[in-house]
Amino acid sequence: MASRSLLLVAFFLFFITQVSSDIQIEDQTTQLVKGANRRLLPFMECGGLCKVRCSLHSRPNVCTRACGTCCYRCKCVPPGTSGNRDVCGKCYTDMTTHGNKTKCP
Repeated sequence: MASRSLLLVAFFLFFITQVSSDIQIEDQTTQLVKGANRRLLPFMECGGLCKVRCSLHSRPNVCTRACGTCCYRCKCVPPGTSGNRDVCGKCYTDMTTHGNKTKCP
């Protein structure tokens, strides 16, 4: 009788450790980046940041669209409503349109 209860407790403990280790594996797999574009860059809320950036622009819709593209590609929006482009680095400052004008506001 004692050996049967000991076996039952051992089986129960083994089952509990297997379930808890499966949960840890699932948590680790959700952190993987899948797909063809495997960048490990932080997610940014481009819409809100670009709305603030382009709030005083003479053409806010055009500015917001260009800012959204730059934010998506460079993962950065400079602070303020104008200037400070160097904060985002070379990606943001060197992006140009087809007419060789700077793209990012």
